[in-house]
Amino acid sequence: MHPLSPYDDPLTYLAEPPHDETDEAREARLLAEQEARQISDQIDDQINQEKLAAKKGPKPVKVLLLGKSTTLKNFQLMASPKAFRAERVIWRAVIQLNVVRSIHLILDIMSEAHRQQQQRERDAAARVFPASPRSLSDAAHALPSLTDEHLRLKMRLSPLVQVEEFLVGKLSACPTGKYKRSAHFAALTNLPQDRLGAGGDGAMNRRQRVQVPKELEVNSWSGWKGRLGKLVGAEKEGDEEDDGIDWDDPDDPGRIIHMCGDDMMQLWADSLTHQLLRAQGLRLEEMSGFFLDCLPRVTALRYVPSDDEILRARIKTLGVSEHRFTLSANSILSPEWRVFDVGGHRSSVTAWIPFFDDMDAIIFLAPLSPFDQVLEEDPGVGRLEDSVLLWKSVVSNPLLARTNIVLFLNKCDILTEKLKAGVPFARFITSYGTRPNDYESVSTYMRRKFAGIFKDHSRSPRPFFCHFTSVVDTKATHHILVDVTELVMRDNLNKSSLLM
Repeated sequence: MHPLSPYDDPLTYLAEPPHDETDEAREARLLAEQEARQISDQIDDQINQEKLAAKKGPKPVKVLLLGKSTTLKNFQLMASPKAFRAERVIWRAVIQLNVVRSIHLILDIMSEAHRQQQQRERDAAARVFPASPRSLSDAAHALPSLTDEHLRLKMRLSPLVQVEEFLVGKLSACPTGKYKRSAHFAALTNLPQDRLGAGGDGAMNRRQRVQVPKELEVNSWSGWKGRLGKLVGAEKEGDEEDDGIDWDDPDDPGRIIHMCGDDMMQLWADSLTHQLLRAQGLRLEEMSGFFLDCLPRVTALRYVPSDDEILRARIKTLGVSEHRFTLSANSILSPEWRVFDVGGHRSSVTAWIPFFDDMDAIIFLAPLSPFDQVLEEDPGVGRLEDSVLLWKSVVSNPLLARTNIVLFLNKCDILTEKLKAGVPFARFITSYGTRPNDYESVSTYMRRKFAGIFKDHSRSPRPFFCHFTSVVDTKATHHILVDVTELVMRDNLNKSSLLM
């Protein structure tokens, strides 16, 4: 190996074959290079064909989606129902992950309750003098005690921890056993900020809080569906009845979940479980990916998720992904639709937005129900506040000044239940003032809030489209089609000077 001179091209030098290369190694290398060139040529040909087809055919409708991926799933279900249902095996694994993570969280709270219980017993045994007022106060705010049956139940459910590690490891390309559950309490709690501080006299400050695990994140470009599909046998040819699921796979996580099914149902039906969750300020029912209310179905040995359950399944994706759909040929617009899904935190979404200045419309989803929750990545910012800030950023962006926007105020069903339960909206959104704590008043206030920002910060006149939707709303896609069709037709007429 000769030393690299200043006149040598380092790339050429690195690409040179080794001087001691054997004939067999040389033949294998040349064959690999030939295959690589063929693949590269095929990719180039495909790109050129797509460019030619794009020039000949009608211009596709381009939509930028900012928000939950449920809307994207609705698009897939409407445009490609067969392909959507072919992914049932993949979403089955995601739903199983959602379930075991919820159970694991409850088990963590039970562990903390048991730790406190043992500490109280040790303190009582070692106490010589009467308990101090502070000790009595701490005891009053301690987590409820577990019975022996609760401890046995907790032990029987422990295999689900390994199921979670197995699924997450495969999904995130992290070797099994290397996965660590990082935690963050504030992101999923329903308690106000003044009760989350380190000091203060609130009950939660005198109680050890169990940290909620940080939500799993996968990159949209990482091929997580393909990786998970191989894990659960999605490549297997199957009939419509089994959806391609290999029921004989010994590594199927569904086997352990089924074995623990009765115990999971017993845990969720136990009143102590809900006492523990209330003591921690948690309402699992309001979190994305909640399936504990349908455990008899999802723990069945031959469980296949329904369309509704797939829409509710939750996995957080980061980055940008493009999805192409062919809609009805009878559509007024081009049947070819391209939906760009931008996922991630507000900072990353804002960074991507300028690259989408040629969109026909932006679909903006803002959930209203998490008004009492804070961001996982920034506990100092409320989730509803974050949606408002992102809305303002999108509306005021000069590169998007001529792009039409459709607003969906989402999760109104959960918002209704939360307000009925007595959670005060004004306590978290102080500008709400003394208005009634009911759905009609809150939804009207938030619509006016978003509309005011839209009017004040838009750099050019645009129509304001706003819809109220629930967590799983199949009508949302219909609204998108109708609104985007109207917006594109308006633009075409404006360009033709037919609409003044």
